[in-house]
Amino acid sequence: MTEDKIGVVQALYRYPVKGLSPEPLQGVDLRAGETIPFDRAWAIENGPGRFDPLAPRHLPKVAFLMLMRDERLASLETSFEEETSTLTIKRDGKQVARGNLSTQIGRQMIEQFMAAYMKASLRGAPKVVSAAGHSFSDVAAKCVHIVNLASVRELERVSGRSIDPLRFRPNVVIDSDAPWAEFKWIDKTLTIGGVKLEVFDRTQRCAATNVNPQTAERDLSLPAVIEREWGHSDFGIYAKVAGDGRIAIGDDVAVSAD
Repeated sequence: MTEDKIGVVQALYRYPVKGLSPEPLQGVDLRAGETIPFDRAWAIENGPGRFDPLAPRHLPKVAFLMLMRDERLASLETSFEEETSTLTIKRDGKQVARGNLSTQIGRQMIEQFMAAYMKASLRGAPKVVSAAGHSFSDVAAKCVHIVNLASVRELERVSGRSIDPLRFRPNVVIDSDAPWAEFKWIDKTLTIGGVKLEVFDRTQRCAATNVNPQTAERDLSLPAVIEREWGHSDFGIYAKVAGDGRIAIGDDVAVSAD
């Protein structure tokens, strides 16, 4: 199979807790059929929920605290310690909560903070949930989310505004020369470093992208702009990891040729 180089990896992220801030990575080891390790490994249920850690299944994102409805989450800065599964939450540079997510007392520390901070949005007591091997992605498939910087630049040109790629919650940011080229990669295989990824779908965007990740304000209407200019509301693509290996910032990205 021949391949065409299409760009380079510009940034890598994971989101240990659904709806909270990203953790930038320099490189990451991937396993076939899995997400980026610890990506959306936890979520915070908004009141009494249906998630069963003994029988985990994909649930709609409205079951959890998330940016589409809860933009106030964007004003929190979080950091995650992989070795201890400890989450630290800061606001305006000051620590406001810290807890080991693998322990009940640690989860309670996070829940108590969220109960006060997100009081106006809650349907009941918030609960930090997880299950071994489960990812609280917006889609049921275990995958990575890829955004093309060339498409971001084109969206900036059309909207006349600077747009942070983190509005789109990417795992992998590719710097390519061609806007919207990522939609041509559907059903093709990407090679990043030595890892194969099978692209399977476009990402339909919601109101979460309207939230500025730096200010927590709803200052744009990106799905509406995309719909008006291009006749769809998609931005980004999903890909399944097809083999084990490591990817890193600066890796070349190639796509299988026709």
